Amino acid sequence: MAARRAPAAAWEAWPSMSNSAFAESRFFLKDTIRQRVDFARTAQSRREPAPPLQKPCSPEVVRLNLPEGAEALARLGRMALGEAIAGRESVRDFSAAALSLEELAALLWATQGVREVLNAATALRTVPSAGARHAFETYLAVDRVTSLRPGLYRYLPFDGQLAQLTTDAQIGNRAAAACLGQDFVAGAAVTFFWTVLPARMEWRYDLAAHKVLALDAGHVCQNLYLACQSLGAGTCAIAAYDQNACDRLLGVDGDEEFTLYIAPVGKR
Repeated sequence: MAARRAPAAAWEAWPSMSNSAFAESRFFLKDTIRQRVDFARTAQSRREPAPPLQKPCSPEVVRLNLPEGAEALARLGRMALGEAIAGRESVRDFSAAALSLEELAALLWATQGVREVLNAATALRTVPSAGARHAFETYLAVDRVTSLRPGLYRYLPFDGQLAQLTTDAQIGNRAAAACLGQDFVAGAAVTFFWTVLPARMEWRYDLAAHKVLALDAGHVCQNLYLACQSLGAGTCAIAAYDQNACDRLLGVDGDEEFTLYIAPVGKR
């Protein structure tokens, strides 16, 4: 493939914004935040118990077993990794076809699957995470997945199950409304909502937790893109949404757990 050269531009002509209102917000992206943290006094250093690796699930909630995700991805994947990377793109136009439960299990495993539990505070997953803290939970607004009723679900990666939170024939439309009316969300077979529980990362990194949380979200969603590409599906990451509406849709408190990233998925 021929190299693609960036258009020439005079750097000197680019307007400087370093002294503007952006400067304070840019601090969040810099690792100088670590200089404000006394790592000898973090919750981990004080030997406080680590937050649970998985959000507890009420005994009354219906649980559904998932096919083994790693095997599903290996069996159903249609292309080599290099081909998937080269073809990766954002997809907003989905067919009316349903995803199979096996395909959904493959996508869940690719994004948050558990590879190994090292101890009560640490597990290795299919994506990297600062300090192996993995501060996310995965919620699914399911519209068209075989064997699943439309509604809201939560992935339980340590159990290989889905928790059925609600049944709702209008879940796709409700998800689209919470995503500021972006219509293509309503056409998805399933929409991934990732919430963050900051305390999982703050336990180890204190004030330095929040930069790496944002980095970790990118790791998760890129794995979804590549897994979708391999399965003949598509996705489009969404970072523009109504925070309060999404949190209400998922039933989270908006403080200790809140929506961070969203990605509708469907067949091409």
